[in-house]
Amino acid sequence: MLDILADRTYRHLFLAQIVALLGTGLTTVALGLLAYDLAGEGAAMVLGTVFTIKMVAYVGIAPIAGAFAERVNRRFMLVTLDLVRAASALALPFVSSVWQVYLLLFLLQSASAAFTPTFQATIPDVLTEEERYTRALSLSRLAYDLENIVSPTLAALLLAVMSYNVLFLGTVAGFLASALLVVSVLLPSPKAAKPRGIYDRTTRGIRIYLATPRLRGLLALSLSVAAAGAMVLVNSVVLVRGQLGLSDSDLAWAMFAFGAGSMTAALLLPKVLDRVSDRPVMLAGACLMAATLVGLAAEIAIGGLVWLALLAAWLLVGFGYSAVLTPSGRLLRRSAHPEDRPALFAAQFALSHACWLIAYPLSGWLMTEFGAVTALVSLAGLAGVGALVCLGQWPADEEEPIEHSHDNLPLDHPHLKGDRTHSHALVIDDLHPRWTNQF
Repeated sequence: MLDILADRTYRHLFLAQIVALLGTGLTTVALGLLAYDLAGEGAAMVLGTVFTIKMVAYVGIAPIAGAFAERVNRRFMLVTLDLVRAASALALPFVSSVWQVYLLLFLLQSASAAFTPTFQATIPDVLTEEERYTRALSLSRLAYDLENIVSPTLAALLLAVMSYNVLFLGTVAGFLASALLVVSVLLPSPKAAKPRGIYDRTTRGIRIYLATPRLRGLLALSLSVAAAGAMVLVNSVVLVRGQLGLSDSDLAWAMFAFGAGSMTAALLLPKVLDRVSDRPVMLAGACLMAATLVGLAAEIAIGGLVWLALLAAWLLVGFGYSAVLTPSGRLLRRSAHPEDRPALFAAQFALSHACWLIAYPLSGWLMTEFGAVTALVSLAGLAGVGALVCLGQWPADEEEPIEHSHDNLPLDHPHLKGDRTHSHALVIDDLHPRWTNQF
């Protein structure tokens, strides 16, 4: 898997991702401490608002940014967004009121909402072979998981000898390093086939996404991921500290188990995906998450929560989580022209975070009002619904002709050659042959 790092362009982009993620992780820790300084016992409300702002920025800004990514040199765009994120983080230590935190975080997260899908859409243009791209997706998943482990550890070491405000400087350094790494390489920037209006460019990614059966299946699986992930991320502290009465370090071990499961799946998936198609792997991951949550609920209902059972459950949930997320880039890569990829990746970014916007508050409310068993069963049910919807939306055999309608696609889309309702067996698209028989 590491042999793809021999590609200089990808190596620099991967390193840029790592340093930016480390910086973001430091900000997450520092924000909690800053919120407590500014709001005291109201810090939880401040952080809740911050996370809501983050999701709103992701859902609202990503499609707009995707609309302009095809018009702007990608390297210039990515570097500029890194500098905006660095400037926002640099100002955070100097705030004196909560509204300033909200404003700066909205600016930072809006830049991230534009940066991330554009960055993700660039990788398949750098690594054009699907086998190499699959390994890049696994490395990217590993980077996210390592960030969840390394950033808190690094923050703890720094906080032992300095103020939390220094953590924001670490974030600034991460974004600046990311900008330098991106500017050090030449990036492909496919051009749009023809000028389009702002409405077409803004909504194009979402319209292509929702008109594509396998991507509707991916959206359903994103709901499964959000449901199971929210149970882990929102309620682990209640399970570990409240119900088991364990320490902060034990909470870290619970999160480590989740990350370890995800990393294990990311390491195994490249060879699995060489032999098995994406659909069964991703569906198995969603079913594993749902079944694990139900199993943990049964264990709590029958004999009470056991520490080792929680660790094992979070390990399995992490495995299923990565099994769904890691192959998703392959689906997006297959489903658009190169010039449309930023818009499509932006659509996935926005729609998947809309799922999290539902799952985060639902998870906290269920746990607070009804307890662990109800929360686990309900979120498992939501994850199961996602898997069932995926079964209905994403055809089992993509090699067979599939009857479908393109009523929502723009007239110049590569699928619109002939009738708007047709079988792919009748479509010949010499501009983008991968579409044929693979929709």
